Amino acid sequence: MKFNIIHGPNLNFLGIREPEIYGHQTLDDINQEIMAYALENGHEVSFFQSNYEGAIIDHIQAAHFEKMDGIVINPGA
Repeated sequence: MKFNIIHGPNLNFLGIREPEIYGHQTLDDINQEIMAYALENGHEVSFFQSNYEGAIIDHIQAAHFEKMDGIVINPGA
């Protein structure tokens, strides 16, 4: 199965902005964990992060044409 993981606004600052509150794990760390799990279970995943809602909507719509089986949205804020 093919999944598209979409991360929303400010998640690119994980591990950078206030790590004493939000932790030291970066978005790349999270993506690597997701990728490892997906590979172990025979799935394909792609990742996208944007601080712009319009770009996220465009990416969601593109997933239809890419024949994705599912989308996981981590909305951020």
